[in-house]
Amino acid sequence: MIKRRQRYFLPSGQRAASIAVVTWLVASCLCAFVAPLNAAESSNWSFRNHVQPVLAKAGCSSGACHGAAAGQGGFKFSLRGYDDEGDWKSITRSALGRRIVLSDPARSLLLLKPTGAVPHKGGTKFEVGSLEYKILAEWIAAGAPPPKADDARITKLEVSPEHATLKPGDAQQLTVKATFSDGAVQDVTRWAKFTDANASVTTVDESGNVKVAGFGEGAITAWFLSRIAIATITAPYTNKVAPDAFAKAPRRNFIDDEVIAKLRELNIPPSPRATDEVFIRRAFLDTIGVLPTAEEAREFANNKAADKRYHLIDSLLARPEFVDYWSYKWSDLLLVNSERLRPAAMWSYYNWIRNNVAANTPWDRFVRDLVTARGSTLENGAANFYALHEDPPNMAETTSQAFLGMSINCAKCHNHPMEKWTNDEYFGFANLFARVRSKTGSGDGEKIIFAASEGNINQPLTGRPQKPKPLDGHALSIDDPNDRRAALADWLTSRDNTYFARAIVNRVWANFYGVGIVEKVDDLRITNPASNEKLLSAAANHLADQKFDLKALMRAILQSETYQRSSVALPENAADQRFYSRYYPKRLMAEVLLDAYSQVTAVPTEFRLDLRNQNRGIGEKYPAGLRALQLPDTRAFNYFLDTFGRPDRVKTCECERTAEPSMSQALHIANGDTVNKKLAAKDSIVARLLGADLSDEKLIDEASLTSLSRLPTPAEKKRFLKALAGTKDGERRAALEDIFWAMLSSREFLFNH
Repeated sequence: MIKRRQRYFLPSGQRAASIAVVTWLVASCLCAFVAPLNAAESSNWSFRNHVQPVLAKAGCSSGACHGAAAGQGGFKFSLRGYDDEGDWKSITRSALGRRIVLSDPARSLLLLKPTGAVPHKGGTKFEVGSLEYKILAEWIAAGAPPPKADDARITKLEVSPEHATLKPGDAQQLTVKATFSDGAVQDVTRWAKFTDANASVTTVDESGNVKVAGFGEGAITAWFLSRIAIATITAPYTNKVAPDAFAKAPRRNFIDDEVIAKLRELNIPPSPRATDEVFIRRAFLDTIGVLPTAEEAREFANNKAADKRYHLIDSLLARPEFVDYWSYKWSDLLLVNSERLRPAAMWSYYNWIRNNVAANTPWDRFVRDLVTARGSTLENGAANFYALHEDPPNMAETTSQAFLGMSINCAKCHNHPMEKWTNDEYFGFANLFARVRSKTGSGDGEKIIFAASEGNINQPLTGRPQKPKPLDGHALSIDDPNDRRAALADWLTSRDNTYFARAIVNRVWANFYGVGIVEKVDDLRITNPASNEKLLSAAANHLADQKFDLKALMRAILQSETYQRSSVALPENAADQRFYSRYYPKRLMAEVLLDAYSQVTAVPTEFRLDLRNQNRGIGEKYPAGLRALQLPDTRAFNYFLDTFGRPDRVKTCECERTAEPSMSQALHIANGDTVNKKLAAKDSIVARLLGADLSDEKLIDEASLTSLSRLPTPAEKKRFLKALAGTKDGERRAALEDIFWAMLSSREFLFNH
């Protein structure tokens, strides 16, 4: 009895060891029928297609475990098993091969640790006797064969149902099937990894069982080996919508057709049309980045023509401010920056962009000329694209991000964990730029860009060059002496390359609607699906049909009823943030807001070149009257622009610009120099209006039209008249400054709506 009590109360460490021994003995017994099997008698498990999925599903090759850059506990896998050869060696050869025991698989650490038979920081991953255990054990018993060159390779992954319409509280089991190069089709649901893109709508467990949590649309990603498949779950809102609400919704073009179809599917009614005063302000700001003048706003409001919005759209697309606005936009994208380029080269780059915007160069030709650029960076501004990106991987990553809307950076070290791109494809793409060279020219900061006839970069995993190959294109001969960028440009700008048109459509769309069809705009990976796939495809096809004329795309957007809807939410569409049942208000970008303050107050902003990083303080002035949107780069010192989220143009990422509110912004508008100093200037709009000897009512009307592009409401006019009543001279000016300040600091002014 005493002995029994003494044995029961063993120290905790000894108890753990005893339990491990017992578990090992049980495992050995359970595997007794497996161990003697030879390769011919086994189930012929493949390391590539069976062992790797087991380890990936269990999380062993995840970034949080042995798939981390440094591995765990001295044991390292490639992330999600992208390197079959390397992982096989890690299991069978590293640490003197101690992780597997060919003569007795049950004693292999590869089985003992994930089953919890011996201490394992990762915990128990699967049970003894499970199918996962059987696959690993029988593979070891068969001699742990390596991946073979003739292994069947996965060619397609499908998830079903691909689309389902459910309601909150419902559940749906997904099934995943893989097709292999030998024609075999296998149910791989058990081995697939699942993730959800919108947890407020759907959640998914490890077995692929989806539960609907809320209204809207959710996407479920299924991943197996190197393939990804997406399932979409729609949970319509339970709004009480009139039966003919969608049928009678006005439509102008294909955009409205696709948006209304999606709204019908989700049972979200569209908001009515925006008023004329809202539309003119919205269209001006989104298209050319400036406010309409008081006279333009008044004239548009008084115009009774049925087609006046169409005429306004055409006039905006033809204005010189259009060139300023979109040159600035593309300069953000292409990183025009005098901190990394000498001034002459920077101006050459900016002027090349500006000249192409002014000429309305089709986007495919614009990009082709850029990626194939050669010659002097002072004479051919496009060549500065390569002066900014001097190594092939950097060129490849920037090209993909800017023109395909995809970050392939992760694939530099391993297969992309959220995309289909492999490590080999990354280096094949980067090798297209391996022969781009530069030499110093005679001008200040001049470089001469040219293409050499030989040269490659090695794929680090193999130590050999990867065949140059566009991501989804055909590989080139590695010995071809011609400029590889020509083949890249052919693939990149081809109509068959759907990424190209979709990427620029998404960027332009986000400019006008505030939210990309894919959000964020430069994250077009397959695991981040569009809010309306049919809409994105239709818009991309429209752009291609119009021969990549961006103005044609903008015209279609501006003319659509979708764009012209009110931003005022209905009770039934207030929850919608991505399906375009209404216009989504957005804060003006920093440069547009500063220019708007200058325009309304009639006091231009002074800009100086910022040379502080060169220990030279604030340098020479830019020309008087230059607007923020006319600056060639972002090195003009201005506290307001920095505070309100101007990008640094250091990396090609929309994340550089921010519209997030901050206390600094609020304090600056309230007490800072920008607004108050402009209003107080001796020749500001306040002085001009007071000098015109207008009545109090006229003063308020002009102030409202100038600031908000509309006449004041009766309630506003009453309050403002009270503020002006009985004031004289200095008091009158102070009162009018306060009225302007109230308008310029309002949400209505700060946001486009």
